Amino acid sequence: MRQRARTLAEVEEVVARAHADQVDLIGVPYVEHVRAVAAGLEPFGEELVMAGLLHDIIEDTPWTAERLRAAGVPDRVVAVVEAVTNRPDLSYEAKLHLIAQDPDATLVKIADNAHNSRTDRAAELSPERRERLAAKYRGARDILWADVDAERIATILTVVNPDLLPELHARTARRM
Repeated sequence: MRQRARTLAEVEEVVARAHADQVDLIGVPYVEHVRAVAAGLEPFGEELVMAGLLHDIIEDTPWTAERLRAAGVPDRVVAVVEAVTNRPDLSYEAKLHLIAQDPDATLVKIADNAHNSRTDRAAELSPERRERLAAKYRGARDILWADVDAERIATILTVVNPDLLPELHARTARRM
């Protein structure tokens, strides 16, 4: 039986429990990553904040899209989470192109990319891994930022990773 729609506070509780024992590549509690992504999406409404909080739940926990829907997470939120979830049948680049077809999923992935690109987080990685991931995330921004209004991107970056604002401004200047 489907429950009533979840509130943002209830989604935060689900996320905290689902990611409770997880840490990221640098040993920080993983829930901090999804909270940072969600914070960058606050100006775009509660459903995108929920999607930001939940963006890795299918990929990294036992939760499924069906379980999220049964728990009362709005269908649009689950659809965005599904859109940004890695799939074994798709390359990273192909996944990014699919994400870029959905404006809401694109904003979630931009926030995710921005947080993953923070220099303070990357500084904790080995130089080889840091360089490899930096190149991967730069390439992702080429795809993700291509058709999104620069002001919307700047809104996210200002909260999640202001160090990327000069890159955004340089890209925007080249487009003109």
